[in-house]
Amino acid sequence: MNKLLATTLCALLAGCATDPSMLKTAEADRYRCENDIAFTVRFADDSAAINSNRGYEVLYRDAGGLSPSQTVYGNPRMRAEFGLGTSGKEAILRYLLQPLVVRCVRD
Repeated sequence: MNKLLATTLCALLAGCATDPSMLKTAEADRYRCENDIAFTVRFADDSAAINSNRGYEVLYRDAGGLSPSQTVYGNPRMRAEFGLGTSGKEAILRYLLQPLVVRCVRD
């Protein structure tokens, strides 16, 4: 019963959330960051699933970015900006509750 309740609550809070099976099958990009943080990210629909040595977060596409090649994702705990730098391989993670901002580069 608790698992069903948690799943239902999660679906209600997320609205039309990304199907978790899609996040598992999408190819992951690997990033290395300052402060010994490393993560993989899988993009599907309008979400980004980030799995790092600090935990797992699902972020939803947000308005923002200074150019069409930049994308911004977020949730109440984290904000991520992708497509930065001259090569487009840089990212910034913003841990909103800490506060901590780290710069990252895609492998």
